[in-house]
Amino acid sequence: MSPLHGAQIRITMGFSLEGVRLTHANGFHALRGVDLHVAAGERVALIGASGAGKTTLLRVLAASLRPTGGRVRLLGGEPWVDSPRVLRRLRSRIGLVHQSPPIPPRQRVVTAVLAGRLGQWPLWKALASLVLPVDPEGAARELARLDMAERLYARCDRLSGGQLQRVALARVLYQQPELLLADEPVSAMDPALSELTVALLNEEAVRRGVTLVASLHAVDLALRHFPRVVGVKEGAIAFDLPAAEVTEALLRDLYAAEGALPLAGEMPGTPAPGLPPLRCA
Repeated sequence: MSPLHGAQIRITMGFSLEGVRLTHANGFHALRGVDLHVAAGERVALIGASGAGKTTLLRVLAASLRPTGGRVRLLGGEPWVDSPRVLRRLRSRIGLVHQSPPIPPRQRVVTAVLAGRLGQWPLWKALASLVLPVDPEGAARELARLDMAERLYARCDRLSGGQLQRVALARVLYQQPELLLADEPVSAMDPALSELTVALLNEEAVRRGVTLVASLHAVDLALRHFPRVVGVKEGAIAFDLPAAEVTEALLRDLYAAEGALPLAGEMPGTPAPGLPPLRCA
């Protein structure tokens, strides 16, 4: 790669992975030479069978998991080359919605949502918010976009799995990251709510011009809402295509181990009936 080409990637890419490998202590190869370049503002869906490496890839992109080899560049920085202080700042610019949100069971919803900005606030403000929420109005605003405003002061251990996933999403919306990552964010939701929530994620990314990468188990949601789809198989990139170019043959091969294509509802071209849009702002 020429120095000029490298400089262009630093400027235009939201992130860049070059030959990224990750091998666990037991010898299992979770990622195998992944090359993936995504420009700022792009919206990308990761699809693939369970255990394909999608979650591992997202954790690398969140700068929370150090790869065994290869080069990682995120938002103009190199997380495993920069100083610990720079790494902390970088992580505060990245938001990850977990499939199983790591939220303390007895925590109030308002506190869980406001935790989205703990990495951006000074220490005194972060500690104060754990005792008395400093911005309940902001938390309520994001929850309202997900029809959860009435649960503002509820305890998280009294929520369903789908409600907890919406709280996790509200936290990342409140954070307003530059790189928005989501790991199967609708796995505990019914098809109608999944459709609305994935649409909201995309609308948020478009509205703020940020990069969105989401792993989705439901193929139809990925094809319907994302312009670019990346298939992951056995820790490697199987294909990287515009959604319109993803064929049934490619999908059958990608999910051969599962025996069927995982769907939330209908395949693209058949919109789900009667779905009112969630509010984007």
